Amino acid sequence: MTVREVEHEITVEAPAAEVYRLLAEVENWPRIFPPSVFVDHVERGEREERIRIWATANGEAKNWTSRRTLDPDGLRITFRQEVPAHPVAAMGGTWIVESAGENLSRVRLLHDYRAVDDDAEKLAWIDQAVDRNSRSELASLKENVELATNRAELTLSFEDSVEIDGSAKDVYDFLNEADRWKERLPHVAQVDLREDTPGLQILRMDTLTKDGSSHTTESVRVCFPHHRILYKQTTLPALMTLHTGRWTLQEDARGVTTATSQHTVVVNTANIAAVLGEDAGVPEAREFLRNALGGNSRATLGHAKEYAEARS
Repeated sequence: MTVREVEHEITVEAPAAEVYRLLAEVENWPRIFPPSVFVDHVERGEREERIRIWATANGEAKNWTSRRTLDPDGLRITFRQEVPAHPVAAMGGTWIVESAGENLSRVRLLHDYRAVDDDAEKLAWIDQAVDRNSRSELASLKENVELATNRAELTLSFEDSVEIDGSAKDVYDFLNEADRWKERLPHVAQVDLREDTPGLQILRMDTLTKDGSSHTTESVRVCFPHHRILYKQTTLPALMTLHTGRWTLQEDARGVTTATSQHTVVVNTANIAAVLGEDAGVPEAREFLRNALGGNSRATLGHAKEYAEARS
């Protein structure tokens, strides 16, 4: 039986403890790794955990479960896929973060794996995939961790909430049925929704802005009836390099639902002048995104409120 062991590494301009934290706290992964849409805990102990990962691969949305062991003292995280995808028979590895200076880290990514039937051609295919994916993951880690730690002003998170005198189920139905948003939401000009796997959606949408122009976005959405929808935009407007968000619904004993829209975005500084004018900077971009995204979300929540309250 052939077990391959490989290692890749990169240097990151950020403290080792901060790099480890961003890797250990899986809610950060959509910010760090472009394919990651949402990561959640299935089981969670002090050092041992099972996580479920929703991500894109070759234009498709996928999910799988991995086990992890955390070593915050040694700045190490070991992982093993529970059900590897063919032609992988077994796959695991370790993240190792080492200090290389006051604001410098060496990140090593180790993998061990074997192929189904111990087949040489399948193993060669896995070799190529692991090498390609590891280099891509480490490059993304470097870029986005450095951005998060050294350019914090480019990241903006905010939320808006509304109370609805109706059930969480009715509000959820409105948000989940995005294929009907063109007829239900004035700011949506065109929409296409695919849901090949229940609860895992790819949503492509043309959205109108106040000045009458439109922009096209595509998102992967992970839906949990009837209380939560999380998403990540995979096709972004020019002013953002990242946009993740979630809709959360909480119904109280009175039957009143608090619906909240949350956004996290990273400003694309390269396009500020083209979008907002030569005199604009990061503060103006933050204000524009807060108003544009928040305005559309509040409008959506307002229509969801009308829909749910008409059914209560």
